[in-house]
This record gives sequence, structure tokens and C-alpha cells, in this order.
Amino acid sequence: MPATKRPLRPKHVPLRTCIACRTTEAKRGLVRVVRTPEGRVELDPTGKHNGRGAYVHEARACWEAALKRDRLGHALKVAIPAEDMDRLRTHAAGLPAAPADEGQKERGGTDDHQR
Repeated sequence: MPATKRPLRPKHVPLRTCIACRTTEAKRGLVRVVRTPEGRVELDPTGKHNGRGAYVHEARACWEAALKRDRLGHALKVAIPAEDMDRLRTHAAGLPAAPADEGQKERGGTDDHQR
């Protein structure tokens, strides 16, 4: 009996939700912010630091919403220290301003056939 080849399974892509705009995207398309065991809040570019993490798009609008409405502190279950908040705001200020509905069709937003 000849062995039949099965088609290769597509590679699993982990999905995460941006805490600011609540859209789901591939983990690599978001930035992880982590609460360390010491209680500090830091950026985690590798996504491997120990601690509770939250994800935010690399867009100024998402960062402003996450910091302004304290969504980041709520997601990390911590009151963000002032010096950590300053570092996060500095990071957010250096990001490009992107329209709020960028990628809306990709995320299942308004589409012509959904009427």
C-alpha cells in the first residue's frame, strides 16, 4: 500500500488583542508591555520577559488611548509608576501617527458585502 502524502498544515500564527482598539492581530504585529515581578512596567520587544503582559499596536493613536484611559494599568493590574509612565509616553511620542481605521477591512470592519 503506497503512502499518501498529506498536505502540509499551515503554520499556527498566535493572535493577540490590542488593549486600546480591541482588534485582533498576529502577535508579531503588536508590542508587548510587561509588568515585571518587581512591579515595574517595561516594553518587551522580544516578547519573552517574565511577568504579566499586554499588547498594543505600534501606532500613536493606540498608545495614546492605552495610556490616557489607563487601559494599560488595568490590563497589567498595576498602578503604573510615574517614571515608567514617562518612558512609555516617550515611546508613544516617537511613533508615527496612523489613521484610527487603518486596516479596518482586514479586521472584519465595514465591508461592502456585509450590508
